[in-house]
Amino acid sequence: MTYDVAIIGAGWAGFNAALRAKALGLTVALIEKSDIGGTCLNRGCIPTKALIHSAKIYTLAKKAPLFGVSCAAPAFDFTAVQARKNKIVQQLRSGMQFLVKGIDLFNEPAQIISPVRIQAGSRAIDTKTIIVATGSRPYELKGFAFDAKKIISSDQVLALTDVPRSLLIIGGGVIGCEFACLFANFGAQVAVVEKMPQLLPGEDKEVARKLESALRKKGIKVSTATDAASVTLTDYELVLVCVGRAAYTAGLGLEELGVSLAQGKIIVDDYLKTTVANIYAAGDCTGKTMLAHFAAYQGQIAAENIAHPQAPVAAGGAHIPSCIFTDPEIASVGLNEDAARGKGIEITVKKFDFLGSGMARIIEEADGFIKIVCEAAGGKVLGASIIGPRATELIASLGVAVANGLTAGQLKNTIFAHPTLSEAIPEALKDI
Repeated sequence: MTYDVAIIGAGWAGFNAALRAKALGLTVALIEKSDIGGTCLNRGCIPTKALIHSAKIYTLAKKAPLFGVSCAAPAFDFTAVQARKNKIVQQLRSGMQFLVKGIDLFNEPAQIISPVRIQAGSRAIDTKTIIVATGSRPYELKGFAFDAKKIISSDQVLALTDVPRSLLIIGGGVIGCEFACLFANFGAQVAVVEKMPQLLPGEDKEVARKLESALRKKGIKVSTATDAASVTLTDYELVLVCVGRAAYTAGLGLEELGVSLAQGKIIVDDYLKTTVANIYAAGDCTGKTMLAHFAAYQGQIAAENIAHPQAPVAAGGAHIPSCIFTDPEIASVGLNEDAARGKGIEITVKKFDFLGSGMARIIEEADGFIKIVCEAAGGKVLGASIIGPRATELIASLGVAVANGLTAGQLKNTIFAHPTLSEAIPEALKDI
């Protein structure tokens, strides 16, 4: 049998590509050497957020007297926390395996032999087109090799059986800051070292400063503009290195076939084609925006373009929401203030502090703000940044506004329910 498309990698990009290709009537082979779900389900989004939510419940239990609720001596069982996380992952994995019925799933390592043949273990798979969706892996920092004992990766930290007494996190990006909040909320002494001048490089500076303040209130030691080589590792029980992720492309045989790579990342055009005509790539292995929801989007676009090669669709990316599950949460979409000014755009910046939100007061999470960036002329909404309660949910409304070119006036005149956190959006635009 010759498949219409063979997909290497069953993470969020490959899985969604497979489902879309099947829906479009293509015959599909899905090849995954490990568990279905890739990094997101097994070593990323899902397990980390499960742990973060357990830590959140623990901190809420300690705050119970603020709500007039007696909750004597709150405690947590980290073994049970991990068991719950593993159960959620297994349940979702089973759901994904059910959804790929009708798609031939091969649980084998893959190597591309030619543009029309893949070797999956001992089996040769013939195909008309290929989508490479092999994802990424934790980047290993020179001088801090992972040993799974003292120096660990963001993959290995998920398997801990106990909360460390002290933890040094090298890298103050998204992953590092999320783990800092997680383990600090569970009682660990945490320090974060970031080489750049601010935490969360690339995010709104005011948001980054607010997060740094929130981390310090938790007792987390934050050192920005600091080289990790200057830190004494023996002062900490564990060292977690979170300095980014690298595309996983080694050993596939890509370069031998003429597929161009840049620093290990697969080069693709706007339609997700590689430099070999019938080989596409999607997700983290392309080195573009490394977010699961963008990987899923790319996978679907790649499948669409294989099904309809005469009318290909370009894979955009200007309006991708970014969500950071720190405590407080952070989310952004479109252009932040500095990015807009850097493009020479005359802007108006509108802001609302959650201290003025009735619902934020009710849930005792009034630390943070919402910031909306608009064109000075016309009021078009260009972007937004949020730090505060449910930021990762609130950003969706602003994502719709940015993606559809709505103006601040249109957004302000939309009726948001009261009392909710979402009404902070029109409140920020009240004087427009």
